[in-house]
Amino acid sequence: MATDRDFIDYVAEQIALGPRLTHRKMFGEYAFYVDDKVVAFACDNSLFVKPSAAASELAPLLPQRPPYPGAKDYPVADELLDDSDALRRLILRTAELMPLPKPHRKPATR
Repeated sequence: MATDRDFIDYVAEQIALGPRLTHRKMFGEYAFYVDDKVVAFACDNSLFVKPSAAASELAPLLPQRPPYPGAKDYPVADELLDDSDALRRLILRTAELMPLPKPHRKPATR
């Protein structure tokens, strides 16, 4: 089951970071970005936060499961969706810990 656009809008509203939070559709699901850093995925209408020390520090009791078959376990932040402040803290701390995206290489011209 693909993630509904209403779910994406709700998650974005709950995180409430304005233009700092973006999302892109990927393979029928979505990736969330803060300042161009991938911080979470929405798969089957669940929010999977990138594994990092942020989840261990701020939400150690979140259940974990793979977002798609063959993936490693990710913290599932569905229970934080109604706690905007806790969810925002987790997402911002995750962003702090994620590396900057690699710059896109321009194709060689001949």
